[in-house]
Amino acid sequence: MKNLITTALATGILAVAATVASAGEIAVIVKTTNSSFWQNVNKGASAAIEGHADHTMTFNGPASESAIADQVALVENAINRGVAGIVLAPSDPEALAPVVKRAFESGIPVAIIDSGLAEGNEQYYQAFLSTDNCAAGEQAAQMMIDSAGSEGKVAVMSYVAGVGSEIGRVGCFVDYLGANSKIEVVGPFYSQSQMATALNQTTDILAANDDLIGIFGANEPTAIGMGRAIEQAGKAGELTAIGFDGNADLQDMVKSGTLLSTAVQGSFQMGELGVNAVADILAGKEVTDFIDTGVVMVTKENIDTPVAQNVLY
Repeated sequence: MKNLITTALATGILAVAATVASAGEIAVIVKTTNSSFWQNVNKGASAAIEGHADHTMTFNGPASESAIADQVALVENAINRGVAGIVLAPSDPEALAPVVKRAFESGIPVAIIDSGLAEGNEQYYQAFLSTDNCAAGEQAAQMMIDSAGSEGKVAVMSYVAGVGSEIGRVGCFVDYLGANSKIEVVGPFYSQSQMATALNQTTDILAANDDLIGIFGANEPTAIGMGRAIEQAGKAGELTAIGFDGNADLQDMVKSGTLLSTAVQGSFQMGELGVNAVADILAGKEVTDFIDTGVVMVTKENIDTPVAQNVLY
C-alpha cells in the first residue's frame, strides 16, 4: 500500500456523534471513471476497505467530468438505496450541494474529496480531503518563473470552469504570476477535461502565439492533450511546459523533456483516507474537518525517488 504523510490542517476537530457504528456500503462517487487519476482513487479506497470488515465499498462515476447531471443521479441513487456513507468528488460545486444536503438530512455521512462544494454548505459534510490546490498552483507558477523567466507569454490550459479544484489551482497560478512577474497570461482555455479538446486548443494556441515562453495544463486529460500538441508541433523543450497529475503518459512526457514537471496529487490517498474517514465517522470517532492529501512537483530529476513514486500511478 502506498503511504503518504498527511497533514491535518483543521481549524478545529469535528466531533461526530454516533452511538452505534453503522455497518453497510460506503459509496465512492468520483467525477469520472474514465481517468487513471480516478482509478487510482479507486485503488486507495479498495485498499482502505480491507481494514473495515463491517463495510463494503462501491466505486462509480459518470462517463465524463462534464456529465454533472449523471453524477447527481449517482448520489441520489446511493441515498435512495440507503448506503452507510458516501465519499464524493463533486464535479460541480453548486449542482452537487443539494444532494449532499439530502444525504445529511438522511443521516448519511459524507466525505468530500478533491473539489469542494459551494461556500455555505460546509455543515452538510463531515470531512474534506484535498490537495491544497491554491498552494499547488502557486508552486507551479514559481517553477514557471524560475524556468521561463519573468517576462513573456504563458498560456493556461484549464478544464471545467468553476469547479472547486480549478478555482484554486488555476486562479492561484494566474494570480501568482500577476503578483510576482510581468508575464502575460494567454487564456485560460477550458477543455472540459477532454484530451482531444485540449490537444486541438493547444495546437491553435501554439500556432497563434509563436512567442510563448510557457504553458500550464491544469489536470490529467488537459495536460496530456497539451503535451501531445507540443510534441506534434515540434516544440518539445522549446518552451516551459508544466502539467498536473501523474499517469503514465505524463510521466513519459517528463522523462522525455516535453514537460519540465507535473504536479501530482495524492489520488491514492484521497480514496484511502476518504474511506477511512467515513468509516471512522460511522464508528463514532473524531475526524479532522480538513486533510491535505499533498502534491509533489515531479521532474526528470526526482521521478524515480520514493517521494515521487508514492504518488505516481
